[in-house]
Order: sequence, then structure tokens, then C-alpha cells
Amino acid sequence: MKPRLLLFGLASISLSSAAPLPFAIGTNAGGSGKSEGIYLSSFDPDTAQFGEVKLGAKYNGPGFLALHPGKPLLYAAGKSTAFPQGSVAVFKLGSTLEFLAEATSAGNNPCHLALNASGSVLALANYSDGTTTTFHLDADGIPKEPAFAKKITEGMGPNKGRQEGPHSHGVYFRGDFLHDTDLGLDKILTWTIDPKTAKPVSETPDTWTSAPGAGPRHLDFSPDGRHAYIVDELDNTVTACSYDAKAGKFTTLQTITTLPEGDQTRSTTAEIAVHPNGKFVYASNRGHDSIAVYARDAASGKLSSLQIAPCGGKVPRHFAITPDGKWLLCAHQDTNSIAALPLDPATGKLSEPKATATAPNPICILFLPAK
Repeated sequence: MKPRLLLFGLASISLSSAAPLPFAIGTNAGGSGKSEGIYLSSFDPDTAQFGEVKLGAKYNGPGFLALHPGKPLLYAAGKSTAFPQGSVAVFKLGSTLEFLAEATSAGNNPCHLALNASGSVLALANYSDGTTTTFHLDADGIPKEPAFAKKITEGMGPNKGRQEGPHSHGVYFRGDFLHDTDLGLDKILTWTIDPKTAKPVSETPDTWTSAPGAGPRHLDFSPDGRHAYIVDELDNTVTACSYDAKAGKFTTLQTITTLPEGDQTRSTTAEIAVHPNGKFVYASNRGHDSIAVYARDAASGKLSSLQIAPCGGKVPRHFAITPDGKWLLCAHQDTNSIAALPLDPATGKLSEPKATATAPNPICILFLPAK
């Protein structure tokens, strides 16, 4: 699932804006920013100021990050010396990040990861070969050997340059359902996962299919769980779906563009998020370098365009909304920067960035529990 605020009992983030919010930054080792690993910083929503950006742990290509739901652990998808095709690493949270363990991703180029609600299962999406991997986590939250590694070997989409085969791009748990957005197949693949073994009940997934050539990348759910919103990378759209939580099934309601009408900018989408109040949805455009803002009708689940706002940098690979819903922090991969955009929770609209922090090739922002 995309990075979410998780509360850790005694060490929780206050929902008031009384203290700076700590966050971790996943980075891309192959970019111009010369990243060394996972970085740490903070953002003060009262003063609109970033704290110092410092290296939290050295690791190769720790792009996407996730938290354990009940332990002070951070997980990163990367490519280590031991596992150059793909790895997952575990770190203990603190003033820096203490490396604890790593395991093979059992696929090539892991780009996304998620944990189930109980913290017993970790899932990985491997982009280059379309492998979906699950691990059963031990009592300390450590992954060992993969429990399940499914490489889809058949299928393609109409975009010959990007859809020559399967490309797993995001993994999301809803109860025991594991949903995998596959950009290459134009599908969401759904498995029912046994939380005790991390293995699927059946290795044959259920599927939802997008418009041909859409390239579903990431998704997010409404707070009431009734609707899901899928950002389609290749055709610059968002697809709204109703969601049957009992069956784990998606039904298409609507597809809406992320770009201004008639705009011919070469662009692809990246991230999507539903506002904490459920009234608005946000999606990022790489190339057009903007955030598309939509009003969400809670009854129907459909969206209407409100704004397409400049994001304050180039290639907005990822963004995160602060817990109070008043700021959007946007990570710009190509300008090595993170911008803080004011967000009005009443209207949903974004204003021009108020502050910017420098970070090498940021591609994921994850809020952390307070120290």
C-alpha cells in the first residue's frame, strides 16, 4: 500500500500540529542526486519549515518504504549487494535507522511493498519481471524465505514500449485480500492470503481490467472503504471504482483525466491519495509537473475536477498528505527536492509551495511515529 500514517501506541504522532512531523525519504540510487540510502527529516506544519535532511541508513536504491503496524520497524524495497536484482530490508526506527536484516525480493526490480494489518505478512511488487512476492514475518517482524513468489508469464497491453509483458507496480492489503496493480497487463490481480502462512488460498488470482493501455500504477481507498481510486500511469487518468470489501472486487464507475483539456504535454502519472476527510482525491503528473485535485462525491464515488496545481519541482514521483490534512509534501525526483504545498481541507485546493527541502532523488515520503 502506499505510505500511510500508522500509530504506534505510546510512540504516536499527535494529530495536532504542536510538534514537527518526522518522516523518512526513500530515494533512487540511479539519479543525479547521488543518494546513499534512506534519509530522515521533519516538517513543522505551524511554521512551514523543514528540519535538517540527514542520512538515516545507507542502502542501495531504497525507493519505496513501509512501516510495521505494531513494531518500530521500517521496511524498504531496494537492490543490495547480496541481492542485486532485488531485496527487502528491515530497519529499527530511532534517531538513525539500524539495519536488522534483508531478504531476496524473489523478483527483478522491486518498486512497492506493503504489510497486512496484523503485521504477519509482507508483500512486494517486482516491476521488471512482474513477480508478486509474499513473506511471513517472524515474531520480530523479520522476513526469511519468500512464502509465495508468482511470476505472471503471459499477457501484454497495447503500449508496445511499456506493456510488452507483466509489470507489477503496487501491492495493497484489504483484510486478507492482496491487490496487485499490474501496469503491463492493465489489470489488478487479487489473491486471498492466509495471514498465518503468507500463502494464497489459490495461486490463480481474480482480476479487474482497466481501459486498454491505461497502465494502472497505484491505488488508494476512500476512508469508508466503499470506493477505490486507481492512477493510470500511461494514459494520464484516474479510474474510480466501487469496492466490495467482502469479495475483494472492483467495479469501474468512471475514468477522468489528470491533465488540462487539450494539453499535449508528454506526461505520466505517479501517485494517488484520498484526503483524510474523504472529500478530495489527488494525483501527480510527471512531465506536466502538477497535482490534479478532484472533489469526491461520497455517495456515488465519482470525481469532478477542481484544480491542476503546479507542484513546485520536476517529476513529482510521490507525495504525502500531513495527518491534519492541511499540507501536501511532494517529492520531486529530478530536482532533488521536497516541496510543502498548503492544502485547504474545506475546498481541497492547493496553494503555491511555502517551503522546499533538498534531498537526493526522493521518490517516497513516509511519516514516522514521534520520537
